[in-house]
Amino acid sequence: MLIEDLLGFVFSFWIGLAILIVILVKSSIKFVPQNRAFVVERFGKYNKTMVAGLNFLVPFIDKVTYDQSLKEHAYDVPSQSAITKDNISLVVDGVLYLKLLDPFKASYGVDNYVFAVSQLAQTTMRSEIGKIDLDKSFEERESLNTNIVNAINTASEPWGVQVMRYEIKDIEPPRTILEAMERQMKAEREKRATILESEGHRESAINVAEGDKQAQVLSAEADKEAQILKAEGEAKAIVAVAEAQAQALETIGRVADTSEGQKAIQLNLADKAIEAKHAIAKDSTVVLLPDANAGAANVVAEAMTIINTLNTGKTTTK
Repeated sequence: MLIEDLLGFVFSFWIGLAILIVILVKSSIKFVPQNRAFVVERFGKYNKTMVAGLNFLVPFIDKVTYDQSLKEHAYDVPSQSAITKDNISLVVDGVLYLKLLDPFKASYGVDNYVFAVSQLAQTTMRSEIGKIDLDKSFEERESLNTNIVNAINTASEPWGVQVMRYEIKDIEPPRTILEAMERQMKAEREKRATILESEGHRESAINVAEGDKQAQVLSAEADKEAQILKAEGEAKAIVAVAEAQAQALETIGRVADTSEGQKAIQLNLADKAIEAKHAIAKDSTVVLLPDANAGAANVVAEAMTIINTLNTGKTTTK
């Protein structure tokens, strides 16, 4: 009976020891997830910071006091009122992108670093908006965000956190300012429309004038070419007529130089003299009786005398 009790005690002891060892091993081994950090205290004092992976603790002595996330987080910055440089009250809200860089400073440097950075972002945003006018607060939003980030990072460096980005979500001016801005934008659009319309009319007038000018130039050039061509045609016609007359006279001269030509000329002159007398007698109511020396034979004789004289002159010249 005593031996059985002793064996049972020994068995229970080893079982309890094994359980105690398992508990100690389990409490001394810590697996830290990725992008997390455990802050360990020993006897209430900071001891170390465990990073991602397998880590060991001293059981019952070391204690994980803070579990910090190293991921980047986005936090809304509540809406707040800010006054611009030209004394316009604005309601501004934003979003803050924050990342923890030093778990020790974030754990012991500030009680709640998220709240502290949010308050710092609000005060910095009011300060930066107070440096610019209302118009620039809309135009220079990017530079405003950059200035806020730089100011926050300078102030939050002892807290072990870094502001990665700050974005202003909305800027809401008073209703009266919105109405004035709408009227200004409407007037500006109407001004641009008027300018564009006037430029369109001006371009149209210029195009019409240029078209008329080119048409007049082309018409003048066409008239000039037509006059030149007409003058050239008339000159050529005059030359052709003169050449034809010269050829005719030359032919008549050659023929007149023969006996047959002389007879033809006498006959032609006689015919023309008779036709002239007939025309005078037909068209006039007064009848003139021919003189004895004005007969057809006398006219022909006179013409022959002139022709003979011309022929004698040509012979003498030769």
